[in-house]
Amino acid sequence: MAKQQSAVDFEQLLANQAADFQTVQILDEVGKVVHPELMPDLSDEQLVELMSQMVWSRVLDQRATALNRQGRLGFYAPTAGEEASQLGSHFAMKQSDWLLPGYRDVPELVQHGLPLSKAFLWSRGHVEGNTYPDELHALPPQIIIGAQYVQTAGIALGLKKNGSDEVAFTYTGDGGTSQGDFYEGVNFAGAFKAPAIFVVQNNGYAISVPREKQTAAVTLAQKAVAAGVPGIQVDGMDALAVYQVMHEAREFVAAGNGPVLIETLTYRYGPHTLSGDDPTRYRSKETDDLWQKRDPLVRMRNYLTEKGIWSQEQEDALIEKTKEEIKAAINEADQAPKQTVSRFLKDTYEVAPQNVAEQLAQFQAKESN
Repeated sequence: MAKQQSAVDFEQLLANQAADFQTVQILDEVGKVVHPELMPDLSDEQLVELMSQMVWSRVLDQRATALNRQGRLGFYAPTAGEEASQLGSHFAMKQSDWLLPGYRDVPELVQHGLPLSKAFLWSRGHVEGNTYPDELHALPPQIIIGAQYVQTAGIALGLKKNGSDEVAFTYTGDGGTSQGDFYEGVNFAGAFKAPAIFVVQNNGYAISVPREKQTAAVTLAQKAVAAGVPGIQVDGMDALAVYQVMHEAREFVAAGNGPVLIETLTYRYGPHTLSGDDPTRYRSKETDDLWQKRDPLVRMRNYLTEKGIWSQEQEDALIEKTKEEIKAAINEADQAPKQTVSRFLKDTYEVAPQNVAEQLAQFQAKESN
């Protein structure tokens, strides 16, 4: 009797899972162009502006860390190492687009139009850190992991129903792709062809859990396939590659083709947050050294210096200017009025129930004395 042939070659299926997910790269680790055909159409002025934003972000991270240790900031999630992923992607978007950041995405939010002083107030838990100008198309940073994906799908569907040419875009980390909200948001947007771009900043760790222990997926980009959505993986330490992928994704999405998911391969040089995390407990020096060699600022600096449009003098002047900007912003945040219980109660209830109304009256009387 002939041996029955297998209906499915499961080993081959596993081997083929990531076949279509090659990592897009333009600049190598030392800033040399390896794929000139992918080079974005950016002027020298735009390249300098993108680099300036990345340097600004690195200085902001350094100063915010110091301010946190001085007790002048509250919650803070370090961003050093992720400048190309964050600002390279944001640079491809329009100011009219809707940004839904995670808690590590304050640099994009400030570049999108949030005053830096309000970002500092948000870190302190001050209510004024969540009051945005009407012209700012953004939501406050989301603390709940992955929740911004569902919100993005909803905003994107609203944009589509209103006939808008705007796009909603959001960020989460590799750990966020293990959340139910991630799948629900991507699936919903895919089903309704909503104009959304979902960015997964894969920095290798969900706090302390390595990516390989979070999921058996070969790439995170391929998680888009199940929702019928295009998924792309890009070198997240290469600002030009991130920009170009995001730029093309925005054009595709704005044309009514539905959402896109982008996985950026990046790394955070600091801890998950400054609230007690110690990365030396779960990351080796060898791993840190490897990613330090891929520093996005070094890569971009080398490229622009060779083009003759960047210098150490420019960078030093920008660093000093940024420090002054941060100093002015933290001083402005210090001048914000102290929060009151009555304000909390007013913000919680549009129409206060009787017991809360009585408490509100009591607190208002105390606060006026």
